[in-house]
Amino acid sequence: MKKLFIGCITVITVLMGLAGCNSERTTYEGPNYLMFSDTLYRYAVQETGEVFNVPVSATVLADYDRTFAVEVVDSISDAVEGKHYRLLSNTVTIKAGECSANVQVQGVYDNIDIDDYLTVGLRLVIPKEEQWSLYGIDSKVILQKACPFDINSFTGYCKVTSTFFDDYMQNVTMRLIKTSVNPEKENSVILHDLYYNGHDIVLDFDRDNLLEPLVSMEEQVCGTTAEAFGTIYGDGNLLMYQPTMYTSYYSTCEKFVLQYVTLYVNGVGTVGTYVNILEWISDAEAEKLKEQGY
Repeated sequence: MKKLFIGCITVITVLMGLAGCNSERTTYEGPNYLMFSDTLYRYAVQETGEVFNVPVSATVLADYDRTFAVEVVDSISDAVEGKHYRLLSNTVTIKAGECSANVQVQGVYDNIDIDDYLTVGLRLVIPKEEQWSLYGIDSKVILQKACPFDINSFTGYCKVTSTFFDDYMQNVTMRLIKTSVNPEKENSVILHDLYYNGHDIVLDFDRDNLLEPLVSMEEQVCGTTAEAFGTIYGDGNLLMYQPTMYTSYYSTCEKFVLQYVTLYVNGVGTVGTYVNILEWISDAEAEKLKEQGY
Protein backbone atom coordinates (compact mmCIF):
# COMPACT_ATOMS: atom_id res chain seq x y z
CA MET A 1 0.00 0.00 0.00
CA LYS A 2 2.85 2.39 0.82
CA LYS A 3 4.48 1.82 -2.58
CA LEU A 4 1.18 2.49 -4.33
CA PHE A 5 0.69 5.73 -2.38
CA ILE A 6 4.17 6.97 -3.21
CA GLY A 7 3.65 6.07 -6.86
CA CYS A 8 0.40 8.04 -6.98
CA ILE A 9 2.08 11.06 -5.42
CA THR A 10 4.82 10.92 -8.04
CA VAL A 11 2.29 10.83 -10.88
CA ILE A 12 0.33 13.73 -9.39
CA THR A 13 3.50 15.76 -9.00
CA VAL A 14 4.51 15.21 -12.61
CA LEU A 15 1.07 16.20 -13.81
CA MET A 16 1.10 19.30 -11.64
CA GLY A 17 4.53 20.24 -12.95
CA LEU A 18 3.42 19.81 -16.55
CA ALA A 19 0.30 21.82 -15.97
CA GLY A 20 2.19 24.61 -14.24
CA CYS A 21 4.75 24.82 -17.02
CA ASN A 22 2.26 24.94 -19.86
CA SER A 23 1.89 28.62 -20.72
CA GLU A 24 -0.95 27.96 -23.17
CA ARG A 25 -3.15 25.84 -20.92
CA THR A 26 -2.57 26.26 -17.19
CA THR A 27 -4.78 24.21 -14.88
CA TYR A 28 -2.68 24.34 -11.71
CA GLU A 29 -3.19 27.50 -9.66
CA GLY A 30 -1.70 26.44 -6.32
CA PRO A 31 1.50 27.58 -4.63
CA ASN A 32 4.94 27.17 -6.08
CA TYR A 33 6.65 23.97 -4.98
CA LEU A 34 10.18 22.85 -5.77
CA MET A 35 11.05 19.17 -5.70
CA PHE A 36 13.07 16.38 -7.25
CA SER A 37 11.10 14.86 -10.10
CA ASP A 38 11.36 11.42 -8.47
CA THR A 39 12.58 9.98 -5.19
CA LEU A 40 14.88 7.27 -6.62
CA TYR A 41 17.21 6.97 -9.61
CA ARG A 42 19.65 4.31 -10.78
CA TYR A 43 22.84 5.43 -12.47
CA ALA A 44 25.08 3.19 -14.59
CA VAL A 45 28.63 4.37 -13.89
CA GLN A 46 30.67 3.80 -17.05
CA GLU A 47 34.35 3.95 -17.86
CA THR A 48 33.65 6.82 -20.29
CA GLY A 49 32.55 9.10 -17.42
CA GLU A 50 29.00 10.00 -18.44
CA VAL A 51 27.29 12.58 -16.24
CA PHE A 52 23.95 11.62 -14.67
CA ASN A 53 21.21 14.29 -14.53
CA VAL A 54 18.89 14.32 -11.51
CA PRO A 55 15.88 16.46 -12.55
CA VAL A 56 14.44 19.14 -10.29
CA SER A 57 10.98 20.56 -11.05
CA ALA A 58 8.85 23.56 -10.13
CA THR A 59 5.06 23.54 -10.20
CA VAL A 60 4.76 27.08 -11.62
CA LEU A 61 6.72 29.30 -13.97
CA ALA A 62 8.59 32.36 -12.79
CA ASP A 63 9.91 35.41 -14.65
CA TYR A 64 13.24 35.28 -12.81
CA ASP A 65 16.05 32.76 -12.27
CA ARG A 66 15.63 30.56 -9.20
CA THR A 67 18.91 29.34 -7.71
CA PHE A 68 19.03 27.13 -4.64
CA ALA A 69 21.45 24.79 -2.94
CA VAL A 70 21.67 21.01 -3.06
CA GLU A 71 23.31 19.11 -0.24
CA VAL A 72 24.39 15.50 0.30
CA VAL A 73 22.55 13.80 3.16
CA ASP A 74 25.01 11.55 4.98
CA SER A 75 22.30 9.68 6.89
CA ILE A 76 20.87 8.21 3.66
CA SER A 77 24.18 7.86 1.78
CA ASP A 78 26.84 5.18 1.73
CA ALA A 79 28.71 6.44 -1.34
CA VAL A 80 31.62 8.70 -0.46
CA GLU A 81 31.76 12.07 -2.20
CA GLY A 82 35.12 12.56 -3.91
CA LYS A 83 35.77 8.82 -3.96
CA HIS A 84 32.74 7.15 -5.53
CA TYR A 85 31.18 10.20 -7.17
CA ARG A 86 31.39 13.95 -7.68
CA LEU A 87 28.55 16.42 -7.27
CA LEU A 88 29.39 18.81 -10.12
CA SER A 89 27.68 21.75 -8.45
CA ASN A 90 26.20 22.42 -5.03
CA THR A 91 23.59 24.72 -6.56
CA VAL A 92 20.99 24.36 -9.29
CA THR A 93 19.27 27.11 -11.27
CA ILE A 94 15.84 26.97 -12.85
CA LYS A 95 16.00 29.75 -15.42
CA ALA A 96 13.31 32.35 -15.93
CA GLY A 97 10.43 31.00 -17.97
CA GLU A 98 11.42 27.41 -17.30
CA CYS A 99 10.22 24.85 -14.77
CA SER A 100 13.04 22.32 -14.56
CA ALA A 101 16.80 21.96 -14.19
CA ASN A 102 19.29 19.21 -13.40
CA VAL A 103 21.58 18.36 -10.53
CA GLN A 104 24.62 16.69 -12.11
CA VAL A 105 26.35 13.68 -10.57
CA GLN A 106 29.42 11.95 -12.03
CA GLY A 107 30.44 8.51 -10.81
CA VAL A 108 34.10 7.53 -10.38
CA TYR A 109 34.31 4.29 -12.34
CA ASP A 110 37.65 3.04 -10.99
CA ASN A 111 36.55 3.34 -7.35
CA ILE A 112 33.30 1.40 -7.65
CA ASP A 113 33.41 -2.39 -7.33
CA ILE A 114 31.44 -4.67 -9.61
CA ASP A 115 29.08 -5.73 -6.83
CA ASP A 116 28.60 -2.27 -5.31
CA TYR A 117 25.12 -0.81 -4.93
CA LEU A 118 25.93 2.62 -3.52
CA THR A 119 23.47 5.33 -2.53
CA VAL A 120 23.84 9.10 -2.79
CA GLY A 121 21.21 10.96 -0.79
CA LEU A 122 20.43 14.47 -2.09
CA ARG A 123 18.36 17.23 -0.49
CA LEU A 124 17.11 20.57 -1.81
CA VAL A 125 17.84 23.52 0.44
CA ILE A 126 14.74 25.65 -0.14
CA PRO A 127 12.36 27.80 1.92
CA LYS A 128 9.70 25.98 3.92
CA GLU A 129 6.89 27.53 1.90
CA GLU A 130 8.29 26.00 -1.29
CA GLN A 131 8.39 22.46 0.13
CA TRP A 132 5.47 20.14 -0.52
CA SER A 133 5.06 18.24 2.75
CA LEU A 134 3.54 15.17 1.10
CA TYR A 135 6.40 14.76 -1.35
CA GLY A 136 9.51 15.95 0.47
CA ILE A 137 12.81 17.44 -0.68
CA ASP A 138 15.02 14.33 -0.83
CA SER A 139 16.03 11.98 -3.61
CA LYS A 140 18.36 8.98 -3.80
CA VAL A 141 20.73 8.08 -6.62
CA ILE A 142 21.93 4.46 -6.78
CA LEU A 143 25.39 4.02 -8.33
CA GLN A 144 26.11 0.73 -10.13
CA LYS A 145 29.15 -0.13 -12.18
CA ALA A 146 28.59 -0.92 -15.86
CA CYS A 147 31.67 -2.45 -17.47
CA PRO A 148 32.31 -1.89 -21.19
CA PHE A 149 30.52 -4.42 -23.41
CA ASP A 150 32.48 -6.39 -25.99
CA ILE A 151 30.78 -9.37 -27.60
CA ASN A 152 34.20 -11.00 -27.94
CA SER A 153 34.35 -11.26 -24.14
CA PHE A 154 31.64 -13.91 -24.48
CA THR A 155 33.55 -16.04 -26.97
CA GLY A 156 36.17 -18.72 -26.52
CA TYR A 157 36.09 -21.30 -23.74
CA CYS A 158 33.06 -21.40 -21.47
CA LYS A 159 32.22 -23.51 -18.40
CA VAL A 160 28.61 -24.69 -18.37
CA THR A 161 26.80 -25.93 -15.27
CA SER A 162 23.11 -26.70 -15.36
CA THR A 163 20.38 -28.15 -13.19
CA PHE A 164 19.46 -30.17 -16.28
CA PHE A 165 22.61 -32.23 -15.74
CA ASP A 166 21.32 -33.36 -12.33
CA ASP A 167 18.17 -34.83 -13.87
CA TYR A 168 19.27 -36.24 -17.20
CA MET A 169 23.08 -36.14 -17.41
CA GLN A 170 23.90 -37.46 -13.96
CA ASN A 171 27.51 -38.31 -14.74
CA VAL A 172 28.09 -34.72 -15.87
CA THR A 173 28.80 -31.94 -13.38
CA MET A 174 30.18 -29.43 -15.86
CA ARG A 175 30.76 -29.10 -19.60
CA LEU A 176 33.60 -27.19 -21.23
CA ILE A 177 32.37 -25.76 -24.50
CA LYS A 178 33.51 -23.15 -27.03
CA THR A 179 31.52 -20.15 -28.18
CA SER A 180 31.85 -17.86 -31.18
CA VAL A 181 30.37 -14.62 -32.49
CA ASN A 182 27.16 -15.16 -34.44
CA PRO A 183 27.96 -13.83 -37.95
CA GLU A 184 24.26 -13.35 -38.73
CA LYS A 185 23.23 -11.12 -35.82
CA GLU A 186 24.74 -8.29 -33.78
CA ASN A 187 25.44 -8.89 -30.07
CA SER A 188 24.85 -12.61 -30.43
CA VAL A 189 26.98 -15.72 -29.86
CA ILE A 190 26.77 -19.38 -30.75
CA LEU A 191 27.15 -21.86 -27.89
CA HIS A 192 28.67 -24.90 -29.54
CA ASP A 193 27.60 -28.29 -28.12
CA LEU A 194 25.84 -26.73 -25.12
CA TYR A 195 24.29 -29.97 -23.78
CA TYR A 196 25.10 -32.54 -26.45
CA ASN A 197 27.72 -32.63 -29.19
CA GLY A 198 26.44 -31.47 -32.56
CA HIS A 199 23.72 -29.22 -31.15
CA ASP A 200 24.53 -25.51 -31.06
CA ILE A 201 22.46 -22.79 -29.38
CA VAL A 202 22.23 -19.11 -30.35
CA LEU A 203 22.19 -16.63 -27.45
CA ASP A 204 21.41 -12.91 -27.80
CA PHE A 205 22.56 -10.03 -25.57
CA ASP A 206 20.23 -7.08 -25.00
CA ARG A 207 22.06 -3.71 -25.04
CA ASP A 208 19.03 -1.40 -24.63
CA ASN A 209 19.42 -0.78 -20.89
CA LEU A 210 22.82 -0.86 -19.17
CA LEU A 211 21.14 -1.55 -15.82
CA GLU A 212 19.14 -4.46 -17.21
CA PRO A 213 21.68 -6.63 -19.06
CA LEU A 214 19.34 -9.34 -20.29
CA VAL A 215 19.89 -12.34 -22.54
CA SER A 216 17.32 -13.97 -24.78
CA MET A 217 16.98 -16.82 -27.23
CA GLU A 218 14.55 -18.21 -29.74
CA GLU A 219 13.22 -21.74 -29.54
CA GLN A 220 15.91 -24.17 -30.72
CA VAL A 221 16.78 -27.86 -30.83
CA CYS A 222 19.29 -28.62 -28.07
CA GLY A 223 19.52 -32.41 -28.44
CA THR A 224 17.58 -35.56 -29.19
CA THR A 225 15.23 -37.53 -26.98
CA ALA A 226 17.40 -40.58 -27.56
CA GLU A 227 20.40 -38.78 -26.03
CA ALA A 228 18.39 -37.38 -23.11
CA PHE A 229 16.02 -40.26 -22.30
CA GLY A 230 17.46 -43.29 -24.08
CA THR A 231 14.49 -43.62 -26.45
CA ILE A 232 12.61 -41.69 -29.12
CA TYR A 233 9.63 -39.53 -28.16
CA GLY A 234 7.58 -37.50 -30.60
CA ASP A 235 9.68 -36.36 -33.52
CA GLY A 236 12.85 -37.17 -31.60
CA ASN A 237 13.89 -33.55 -31.00
CA LEU A 238 14.50 -32.02 -27.58
CA LEU A 239 13.55 -28.34 -27.82
CA MET A 240 14.71 -25.43 -25.65
CA TYR A 241 13.27 -21.95 -25.14
CA GLN A 242 13.67 -19.18 -22.58
CA PRO A 243 10.60 -18.68 -20.34
CA THR A 244 9.47 -15.08 -19.84
CA MET A 245 8.42 -15.57 -16.20
CA TYR A 246 12.06 -15.66 -15.05
CA THR A 247 14.84 -13.09 -15.58
CA SER A 248 17.88 -14.29 -17.53
CA TYR A 249 20.84 -11.92 -17.48
CA TYR A 250 24.56 -11.43 -18.11
CA SER A 251 27.43 -9.59 -16.42
CA THR A 252 29.97 -7.73 -18.52
CA CYS A 253 32.21 -7.26 -15.47
CA GLU A 254 32.33 -10.94 -14.49
CA LYS A 255 31.75 -12.46 -17.95
CA PHE A 256 28.95 -14.84 -17.05
CA VAL A 257 25.35 -15.58 -17.99
CA LEU A 258 22.57 -16.90 -15.78
CA GLN A 259 19.79 -18.25 -17.97
CA TYR A 260 16.51 -20.03 -17.33
CA VAL A 261 15.47 -22.49 -20.02
CA THR A 262 12.45 -24.72 -20.51
CA LEU A 263 12.84 -28.00 -22.38
CA TYR A 264 10.03 -29.87 -24.08
CA VAL A 265 9.22 -32.43 -26.75
CA ASN A 266 6.77 -31.34 -29.42
CA GLY A 267 3.50 -33.22 -29.16
CA VAL A 268 4.57 -34.96 -25.95
CA GLY A 269 4.99 -32.33 -23.23
CA THR A 270 7.31 -30.26 -21.07
CA VAL A 271 10.42 -31.85 -19.61
CA GLY A 272 11.08 -29.06 -17.08
CA THR A 273 12.58 -25.64 -16.45
CA TYR A 274 16.28 -25.47 -15.63
CA VAL A 275 19.03 -22.96 -14.83
CA ASN A 276 22.17 -22.66 -16.95
CA ILE A 277 25.24 -20.83 -15.66
CA LEU A 278 27.79 -19.95 -18.33
CA GLU A 279 31.22 -18.69 -17.26
CA TRP A 280 33.82 -17.58 -19.79
CA ILE A 281 37.39 -18.49 -18.89
CA SER A 282 40.90 -18.06 -20.29
CA ASP A 283 42.65 -20.55 -22.53
CA ALA A 284 45.02 -21.40 -19.67
CA GLU A 285 42.11 -22.20 -17.33
CA ALA A 286 40.52 -24.30 -20.07
CA GLU A 287 43.71 -26.30 -20.56
CA LYS A 288 43.78 -27.16 -16.86
CA LEU A 289 40.17 -28.38 -17.06
CA LYS A 290 41.02 -30.49 -20.10
CA GLU A 291 43.80 -32.13 -18.14
CA GLN A 292 41.14 -33.05 -15.55
CA GLY A 293 39.06 -34.77 -18.22
CA TYR A 294 36.58 -32.06 -19.16
